[in-house]
Amino acid sequence: MHAWIDGRLLPDVTAAAVRVSDHGLTVGDGVFEAVKVVDGQPFALDRHLDRLRGSARGLGLPELDEPLVRAGIAAVLGEQHLPLGRLRITMTGGPAPMGSGRGDAAPTVIVVADPMQPWAPTTAVATVRWPRNERGALAGLKTTSYAENVVALAEAQRRGASEAVFANLVGGLCEGTGSNVFYVVDGELRTPTLASGCLAGITRALVLEWYGGREVDEPIATVLEADEVFLASTTRDVQAVSRWDDHELSAPGPVTRAVQQVWAEREPSLLGV
Repeated sequence: MHAWIDGRLLPDVTAAAVRVSDHGLTVGDGVFEAVKVVDGQPFALDRHLDRLRGSARGLGLPELDEPLVRAGIAAVLGEQHLPLGRLRITMTGGPAPMGSGRGDAAPTVIVVADPMQPWAPTTAVATVRWPRNERGALAGLKTTSYAENVVALAEAQRRGASEAVFANLVGGLCEGTGSNVFYVVDGELRTPTLASGCLAGITRALVLEWYGGREVDEPIATVLEADEVFLASTTRDVQAVSRWDDHELSAPGPVTRAVQQVWAEREPSLLGV
């Protein structure tokens, strides 16, 4: 693993690099992006940086210094060739007084990259009892406040699943801890709208652009009527779901296979950009 922070490439990622008073560490005041790396090239980097910029604005952080971030990415990826990897870009509120109030220090910017193993072709998911708050201050932002996801994912893993799926406050299908959900009913591909509170996933957007589908908000129980379900995320790409709680599904079904084929054909066009 290689890391870069605020303009410095670290010789050893175990070295102390972030101040103990950093607001990202003390209260989770930060935003991030996880970017897939294929054959040494970041995938859909421009889109990820656009979303990072939007998340920073939504959290009230200073404007993203994109040239600085790109320099960090180049430095980290230049240290090792990753056939398949994950690039993590984090921006925090920087050093601050203890408590929720921010200080006046510059933000902390961190870039880390390490190898990644591909996901299995199919997976199981579990519905968790905790709802997403589609009206919350962090709805739709990719922030470092991930403790809720940690708890939910641990629950799903105890039930033999690799992903936890949330409903929102009105009982509508929302999202996974790190993925968007697509499902097929009567041959139609569907996914929740952004008003559901789900993250505006990069992979989600590309599936809709490249293949199509209908954005619609429906009760989470609608999934029980689905013929197919798949997860979409930066690291999973398009992953078929074979079991949702106790409900068995065709995996991959014909629509999922078609989406996967389109993805494989179009993915190279966004490497490095």
